[in-house]
Amino acid sequence: MKVVLGIALTAMLATAAKDSTFRKELKRGDLTGTNMEIITSISELKPGDVSMRHIHHGDESYYFLEGGTIELPDGKQMPIPTGTVGLNVRDTPHGAYKVVGDKAIKLPTVHIVDKGKPLYDTPSK
Repeated sequence: MKVVLGIALTAMLATAAKDSTFRKELKRGDLTGTNMEIITSISELKPGDVSMRHIHHGDESYYFLEGGTIELPDGKQMPIPTGTVGLNVRDTPHGAYKVVGDKAIKLPTVHIVDKGKPLYDTPSK
């Protein structure tokens, strides 16, 4: 279930190949001794908001400050409990769902990604 949540949930942050309209960047900086950067953000998706399937060129960690319910492309609804935590590894496609019900979903994220590449990108498969 954690894998499904990770794949489905963190996508709510983005539209493929573009930055997310749901994400507010809080801080960005170089990861010492590497060609990578750390990006800390907070995202909020309201009922009716739709995420797109996407990848990151690095890893993403997230924690749900406020949970809610999402609907997957197959129509299945899935509750996301407050306190859910997860990790999406490099180049793993995730997202493609809609926030449903009457509660917004709110989560901070930390991305450790390749410097100079887009934070959100379209999966090749």
